[in-house]
This record gives sequence, C-alpha cells and structure tokens, in this order.
Amino acid sequence: MLNSCTTKYIKPIKFSASLLVTVLTLLCLSVAAAHGVDANTQQFLQNNNGLAIGPFLYIGAKHMLTGYDHLLFLVGVIFFLFRTRDIVVYVSLFTLGHSLTLFFGVLENISVNAYIIDAVIGLTVVYKGFDNLGGFQRLFAHQPNTKIAVLIFGLFHGLGLATKLQDFDLPQQDLWKNLLAFNVGVEIGQILALLFILLLLNFWRRYNSYLSFAVLTNTLLMAAGLVLCGYQMAGYFLTT
Repeated sequence: MLNSCTTKYIKPIKFSASLLVTVLTLLCLSVAAAHGVDANTQQFLQNNNGLAIGPFLYIGAKHMLTGYDHLLFLVGVIFFLFRTRDIVVYVSLFTLGHSLTLFFGVLENISVNAYIIDAVIGLTVVYKGFDNLGGFQRLFAHQPNTKIAVLIFGLFHGLGLATKLQDFDLPQQDLWKNLLAFNVGVEIGQILALLFILLLLNFWRRYNSYLSFAVLTNTLLMAAGLVLCGYQMAGYFLTT
C-alpha cells in the first residue's frame, strides 16, 4: 500500500511563515497559468481542417509539459513510490483514465464547464497531498484504494483535456486520428516530465531531508491544489 508503509517516515517539522507565504505565492502564479493556450496554438486549432499528426503530437506534448495541475498530481502520485514497478502501475492507471475521457469526451461531445472541471482537477492534487500525509488513516481510520483513486482522477484530468479541445470546435474529418496523435503527444510529454521529476526526486532521496521535509512538500502540494481550485472557481463565478 502507498500510505501504510510511508506515513511512519513523516515527521513534523518547523518552518517560517514567511517562507511558506513566499513559496505559496510562487505556486499561485504557476498554477494559475496551468491551461493557457498560446496564440499560435489557438490559430492552428481553429484553422486546421484535416489530418495533422505532427502538430497534434507537438500540441499534446506541450500541453502536458506546461500543464502544472497534471504535473503536480503526478508528483503527488510518485512521491512515496520507490520501486519502478509501482511507478509504472500507477502512471499507467492515470494514463488509462485520462485517455478514455479524452477520446470519448471529444468524440461524443460531452460538454463540461472548463472552470468546474479544472477546479475538480485542483482538488485531485489536494487529495493526493492529503493522502500522502496519511490524512485518511488519521482522521477516518480508513485508507481508500490508491490505485482506484488514481484511475478515477485520471478520468477527470482527461475530461479537462477534452474540454480544452472542444473549445476550438475541431472539424470531424480525421478527428479520431488527430486525437490519437494528441494523446500520444500527451504521453510523450508525460514521460519526459516524469523522467525529469524522477531524476530530481532520486537525487533528493539520497539525503535525509527528503523524508524530513515530506510534510512540508505535501502540504505545499495541497496548498497549490487549493489555489488552483480557488482560481478556477473565481473564474467561474466572474464569467457566469
């Protein structure tokens, strides 16, 4: 289990309020731009009328690499995973989830408010940080199935991707092929991001500070998710 064998490593730590505020401010600025689509990408998506494997591969990879909400969630997922097999299993479940809703969301034209779905995605980040801190065991004396949770949250993340694509009213001609290319691009971006994250985590894991700062790291992860959720809900109420 992810948490039953890791919560024993978590030790309370003291840190300055000013440091926490500074880091949270930086996180606010980062996650607020989590789903920005640049002008060139917008123009391409709006004007494309046929098969475009290369561009959709690029857009998918770029979306993942700049999708801070997805990356924050993945950091939470792998933070206490030390075996390669476990990382592959959990990331595969996340991939399965977001691939399903990405395809069916666009092909079946399942419409979801972009602000609401992104707010939910922010809450998935909060959930993972809370889970890593052993919150469910401590407050409810129960540990939800982490694999099922990652699969379900992958569905929400995929729906967020689908919602972004639906905003551009993509033409039906070769749509499924372009979607496949986009999804492959997302996976390429995810692999690249994971390699970079794992390199950093594996380097940090050589030092005692990795476990000593586990509480702070996952608390900041929760804070970032709350900021993203609040930002999206504010956008929802301001636009409606």
